[in-house]
Amino acid sequence: MVDNFSLMIIWILELTGASYLLSYGAEHLARSFGARFVGRTLLSVATTLPEIAIVVYAAAGGFYGTAIGSALGSNLLMMTLGLSIMLLIATTKLSKHPAKEIDVHQFKLDKYLLIISAVVSLVLFIDGFNFIDGIIFSGIFAAYLFLAYREMQHERAQIRAKLKVEQNNNLPENKEIYHETRKQLVKAMIVFAIGTAGIFIGAEPFIHALEGYSVDAGISVVILAVIISPIAGEMPEKISLMILARKGAAGVSIAVANVLGSKILNNTLLLAVAVFGAMAYHGFFADIQATPILWYQMILVTAVTIIAMIPMLRNKLDLRSAILLLALYAIGIAMQFFLPT
Repeated sequence: MVDNFSLMIIWILELTGASYLLSYGAEHLARSFGARFVGRTLLSVATTLPEIAIVVYAAAGGFYGTAIGSALGSNLLMMTLGLSIMLLIATTKLSKHPAKEIDVHQFKLDKYLLIISAVVSLVLFIDGFNFIDGIIFSGIFAAYLFLAYREMQHERAQIRAKLKVEQNNNLPENKEIYHETRKQLVKAMIVFAIGTAGIFIGAEPFIHALEGYSVDAGISVVILAVIISPIAGEMPEKISLMILARKGAAGVSIAVANVLGSKILNNTLLLAVAVFGAMAYHGFFADIQATPILWYQMILVTAVTIIAMIPMLRNKLDLRSAILLLALYAIGIAMQFFLPT
């Protein structure tokens, strides 16, 4: 029988391979649909699929704390540690094309909508979540997709204009470019789909293997719940971020869009899934109550999200930002030990 440590290594390798395919597909899809749109939507949804499945299963079983906690833990982790790791790679020699700083002024929509969605979810959770809140979350997510789609259309119009200029200069060569672009697009879609399937298949057994190994090694239940489980749940997204960050400016742009987009998704779609999952299995008027532990978690995560956004509001991220976010993660984890249990 294979022990938990060996299983953990096997599934890490599987997730790494799937994440590589995912990042490869995302990088090539970005050439047709824009880095921000791909990172915000396709890559965010793909890396969040395991969490969506967990939320559905938890809501079906009436474990609402797990359902809501999954979204909150993900935001706390990725807005600090995840973003910090990405910046440490992108701004140092760990990257193939290191940059002194990352310009994020083009993510204005994502930055402000993330803050708004975090505050709205906190306010709505004062009396718990019900079907009205589920509709509100769905509406915010739909509005985000619509605005992201409009920006993508604008980007594609710019690409078409550039290609048209090149076509006027050299028609035969550009026919070949159009042909190759279509072939690469199909290939990128297939590779992206395979990577998504790999993430979905490998995430859950990896989490179980890591938790099993933690128990075998005698690691504290508190450490397991607060640190190890969230890191395991976000492993696919972290691997994808690291691979993209090493590729230089284009990859970093997709990675930043993925972080912001997936956290907006957590504050909207993932919470809506929790609410509608509760309604589907426990009746239309099923409520997710604001227990003390969830309420304190909601306050903590909202505060950390807003503080983590301060460097982004300056439109520049650098190595100093990475260190500050890493410190913020340590503070957020330390706070977990003082919350009501």
